[in-house]
Amino acid sequence: MFTGIIERTARVIGVAQGPGFLRLTISSTWPDVQDGESIAVNGVCLTVAERSPGEIGFDVVKETLGLTNLGLLNAGDPVHVERSLRVGDRLSGHFVQGHVDGVAKLVSQKSSGDEWRLTLECIPELARLLVPKGSITLDGVSLTIARIDGNHFEVALIPTTLQITALGRREIGWPFNVEIDILTKTIVTVIDRNKDK
Repeated sequence: MFTGIIERTARVIGVAQGPGFLRLTISSTWPDVQDGESIAVNGVCLTVAERSPGEIGFDVVKETLGLTNLGLLNAGDPVHVERSLRVGDRLSGHFVQGHVDGVAKLVSQKSSGDEWRLTLECIPELARLLVPKGSITLDGVSLTIARIDGNHFEVALIPTTLQITALGRREIGWPFNVEIDILTKTIVTVIDRNKDK
């Protein structure tokens, strides 16, 4: 479980093909990371498979590669990282599982005064789960939905988010990893199941 409040932006050190998986290695300054620990990388919950000074390696399976943007990463690319919650930690964002629901492509970005807005497009199955002023996670960052128009939605980025994340530096067309708020997904799922009863 995560919060969507990323701890830092790290760099991809290497991407290597393994037997049935992709080994993704990122830079790390955490001295206490353990094998098997869960870390969210661009919002995807991954398990630490290998450690060496200044580096952490993860094995990313085919299903995850097909559902997220991790397969597009190259050495030198920035990624958002967050370690899992510990009992007693503050929950500054919202409940994030690290189970990405799909991607939303960046359609436009605009700056006006102190505000920076991203407009994204997602598939109808995800769009029906969007809630005005509801929480959403993009590449691991907890955000609030500012506007919804069909399959398009907007998020506003504050200066702090622009400074510590790569959200405002992505090119048009970038497929952001999206995780819909778990509370919204649960409510919609229960309602849908009870419709047929």
